[in-house]
Amino acid sequence: MTLATTLRDNRAVYTIAGAGDLAVEKIREMPEQVVKARETAVKYQDDLRELMERYRGQIREAMERYRGEVRDNVGRMQERIEVKDLPNAAVAYVTHGAGRAVEFIDELAERGKRVMHREAAAVAEITEADAKPATRARGTQRRTTQSRAAAASSRKGGA
Repeated sequence: MTLATTLRDNRAVYTIAGAGDLAVEKIREMPEQVVKARETAVKYQDDLRELMERYRGQIREAMERYRGEVRDNVGRMQERIEVKDLPNAAVAYVTHGAGRAVEFIDELAERGKRVMHREAAAVAEITEADAKPATRARGTQRRTTQSRAAAASSRKGGA
């Protein structure tokens, strides 16, 4: 088995290629997203300042009120949670997370496979395009050499 075949059949290589392609896609989208975010921030910053000034007192009161409610709710939730249920909950969360990770890796591998096949096709086209002019040039050179030889022999025969 050649190195190229080994790499082509390696899922990790496809996954890495897919991750790289995804990263490039997201990086290319960033300038547009930054411009949009900047425009939105500039558009609403004055309105936000005005609202903050207007409702500052109400916001403080609400925060004080909810701080106490959150403490009470956390206390009630602690009473409901039983320690014996924690391992099962942890296993459920880890299993769900692992399943999502496997799905994501599968998606990256498929994306990488498409990228690598697309790139392989592009390289093949470039290689073929580079080979064709060289073949034409050699064929043209042969015809030119043959034409010269035929012309020289006709001159000898006619002279």
